[in-house]
Amino acid sequence: MENVTILNFSMFENLGFFRYIYFLLGLILYCSILLFNFIVILVIFLERSLHQPMYLLISCLSINSLYGTAGFFPRLLTDLLSYSHTISRPECHIQTFVIYTYASYEFTILTLMAYDRFVAISKPLQYHSIMTPKLLLVMITLSWIYPVISIGTGIIFTARLRLCGGNLKKLYCNNWIIAKLSCETATLDNIYGFVVLLTTVLIPLSFIMYSYIKILIICQKCSKELKSKAYHTCLPHLVTLVNYSITIFCEMTFTRFENLHPAVDVILSLEFLIIPPLLNPLVYGLNFPDIRRKIQNHLKSSKELDISA
Repeated sequence: MENVTILNFSMFENLGFFRYIYFLLGLILYCSILLFNFIVILVIFLERSLHQPMYLLISCLSINSLYGTAGFFPRLLTDLLSYSHTISRPECHIQTFVIYTYASYEFTILTLMAYDRFVAISKPLQYHSIMTPKLLLVMITLSWIYPVISIGTGIIFTARLRLCGGNLKKLYCNNWIIAKLSCETATLDNIYGFVVLLTTVLIPLSFIMYSYIKILIICQKCSKELKSKAYHTCLPHLVTLVNYSITIFCEMTFTRFENLHPAVDVILSLEFLIIPPLLNPLVYGLNFPDIRRKIQNHLKSSKELDISA
């Protein structure tokens, strides 16, 4: 029984001249993601007035975007210009770990954001006594530690499998695809994968939906002014949640289908790695006046320095 140790990304083959077009497009997307998210992180870090739970969680979202895309884009861009598209199993498991934890972190951070908005709207007078820096630090730490442990354990289970094939019909490593190449049954891996999905995606999503339903109920009893303010602060979170939920649903669902057209497969599987990291900083940068104002101030300061120089 063989055990394949070198895997091959078959979707990069026969691209011809189009590889350069795809490389340019990928490079533009990656540079845009880096620029937009770095701006949000930098502005929140430099401005003490933005050192509040809501804005710190927004910066966590941008940090996670940089983390997740770093596990995908550099490898993608290298493969597009290379004639060899092989990857060792350890490297493949590392990429899987980064992409999977990125996907999980997105939901755990959105869960903390939903809780933050729920406390701010349901208990505005006690908000600062509840959402203390210590509590925020503990929640952020736990939201990062659990995915590391749960997803890391699942990857260890997959790493012990013997592989009878090495052809990956994907642009990045995926635990499900690797398990399908196994010479043996992966029942334990599938069961554990469902448990991880339940605890890192479905339960947080249920809590988020519950929080926003409660917020909507509370808002119905508020004055028109407070209702408008609550909707304005919650809308960007809801846009981010809906956008990410749709993209991750496409990835989890359609990665199981083998008869999809390659172009459709690529688009559906890459949405969660491209759209949220690109859209999130734009949503928060444009919809939160405090962040937008600080960004504009920094840009004006930079222009003034250039002119004076």
